[in-house]
Amino acid sequence: MAFNGFDQIFPLGERNDAFAQYFTGQSYLAPLASGSVPVSNVSFEPGCRNNWHIHHGSAGGGDQILLCTAGSGWYQAEGEDPVSLEPGAVVRVPAGTKHWHGAKADSWFSHVAFITPGEDVSNEWLEPVTDEVYGALPKNGVNA
Repeated sequence: MAFNGFDQIFPLGERNDAFAQYFTGQSYLAPLASGSVPVSNVSFEPGCRNNWHIHHGSAGGGDQILLCTAGSGWYQAEGEDPVSLEPGAVVRVPAGTKHWHGAKADSWFSHVAFITPGEDVSNEWLEPVTDEVYGALPKNGVNA
């Protein structure tokens, strides 16, 4: 499915207005599966990223799994270097890890996301990724 020249295998979905306060830029959300492990396709316009956030959980729950399907994006855990994401990349974010993810400045980006089920699973939204932090991301080289 193509949108504005952005081609991906899953639906773009609707504007993610319900969570817009936790994003810089425009994102889209397409629920793919419901039930005990809801799965969604999240798409980001160029430059869009979500705020720093933490997924909580116990008894095996609260890990976030990101399956990158289209475009080019970033993932960064607090205190770690940013990781460039391309289609086929898989990220496991352990419960309790402060992190953010989103599109590169010049590319759309999509990932399928879900949270592992368990006990006391919740999400804590934190501060935005500042333009200064985002603007300092690599522009070329292996990690760009």
